[in-house]
Order: sequence, then C-alpha cells, then structure tokens
Amino acid sequence: MPSNEQRRQAAKRKLERRLARQAERARKRRQLTIAGSVLGVVVAIAAGVGIYYLTRGDDKSDNAATPDSSLASTPQAAPPPSPQPKPETVGCVYRDGGGDAAKPVAKPNGDNIVAKGQEAVTITTEQGPIGITLDRAESPCTVNSFASLVSQHYYDGAPCHRLSTQGLKMLQCGDPTGTGKGGPGYVFDNEYPTDQYPPMDPNEDVPPVLYKRGVVAMANAGPGTNGSQFFLLFGDSQLPPLYTIFGTIDEAGLRTLDKIAASGDDGSLNPRPGGGKPNQPVTFQSVKLG
Repeated sequence: MPSNEQRRQAAKRKLERRLARQAERARKRRQLTIAGSVLGVVVAIAAGVGIYYLTRGDDKSDNAATPDSSLASTPQAAPPPSPQPKPETVGCVYRDGGGDAAKPVAKPNGDNIVAKGQEAVTITTEQGPIGITLDRAESPCTVNSFASLVSQHYYDGAPCHRLSTQGLKMLQCGDPTGTGKGGPGYVFDNEYPTDQYPPMDPNEDVPPVLYKRGVVAMANAGPGTNGSQFFLLFGDSQLPPLYTIFGTIDEAGLRTLDKIAASGDDGSLNPRPGGGKPNQPVTFQSVKLG
C-alpha cells in the first residue's frame, strides 16, 4: 500500500503532466492564431494584387494615342494638384513626328506663347453642340497647338472614332482619318498634370489620379507624343497622370456626351483598349474659336 509520501509524489507528477499539457495546448493555440493572422494578411495582399492586375493595363499597348479603359476603375484616387503658376509667356517645342499628317497642316509657332487666360471653342456635331473652354494657364503649349489646328480647320469633318463607357468614360476624337492612328505630323510634350509629378515611365506602375467629368485631355502613345487626338470625359475616371488636361466641357456639351454614351458603342476595341465606335456616329461638322 503506497505511503502518504508516495501519494504526494504521484499527485505532484500528475499535476506537472497536466500543467505541461495545458502549456502545450496554449502554445498551439498561439501558433494557430498567428498562422491565421498571417494567412489573413497573405489573402488580403493576394486579393489586392489580383485586383491591381485586373485593373492595370499591359506594360505596353499596341494602340496608338489612346488611353486604356483597363487602367480606369471606380474613382478612388484624388484629383491632381492645382497647376503651378507659369511665366506670362513660355516657349513651346513642336517636333516633326507621329507619321504623316492626316490632313495638311502647318506646325504652330512656339515662341512667346501666352500662359494665362482662357479661350472658348465651339464644336458642332450631328448629336448636338459641345462647348469647350481652353485653359492656357494649365497647358499653354497644348492650347496653342489645339487653337492652331482649329484655325486651320483641321478638325472640321473629323469623326470621333472611339467611345468608352466602362471604367474610362470618354469620347475620343481628333483624328480626321477616323482610324485612331492619324495625327498632324508633329508631336509635343505633356503638360498639366504630368508636370506636377516627378518624371514617370509609362511602362512602370504609375499611381492613378482622378480625371473628373467635364475634363478635356490629350490622348498620346507615350511621353512626348501628343498630336491632335484628345478625349472628352463625361464621367469621373481614374488614370495615370500621363494625359495632358487642357480644358473643360460646358453643360450643353456634357448633355450631348451623355446622349452619345447612352447609345453605347460597338465593342470593336474590347477588351483592350476598350470600347469601340459610337453606335450614334459623331462627326465634327465645324470647330470654331470663340
């Protein structure tokens, strides 16, 4: 029969084993909790990466002078910062490039270009009027080129070749050939909002900004390739700050764009860059300054 001392030793060993089991279970619970947290973080990161790669564009697009709808999503980014004040006049450089001119046109003068004030443009289409206010303080070289093309009747008779209503909500115009590949035979550099950021490589991941409804911006095929094509935004869109903003659309113009957008597009440019020819044809019957 065991003595009291033996019973005490046995009880002590039993207690030690029970405490050891409890400590082991607690250790495993901590490991499972940590593993679960890590897994949650990994899943969240994976989901974020997945969404990013679903909404970003290819590193390189084979579509000339056109923003990619896959770069646009529900706007979450902030608008670009306000433009920095410029001198009263600036010098603009217009270089030969972008292929042959879609329509005979002279390069604009780039000397002593006014960098303040606004200029009105009236576009007449079969779908309704589109009034634009050009902002020289934002992008004087772009406005100077646009005004020069208008004064030479470059845009008269030009069709708008692309409509996008998913993600990127815009009508793209400015190519007299209607193919999306035509330009004026010269190119020039980006201005606002690109000039508000450090130098950017469009083939790298560039944080997006909000291009708001009513904005007029230049289409391009990369840095320094602006020509004559531009897009009219009828809805807030999220894009890298690689497209020069140079004006705004009036209320009548937005109503015209909403009408065009409501009819949709033929989807001929899906999935990349997105959209297609407007189902309701849009042609610039006339484009006039003032």
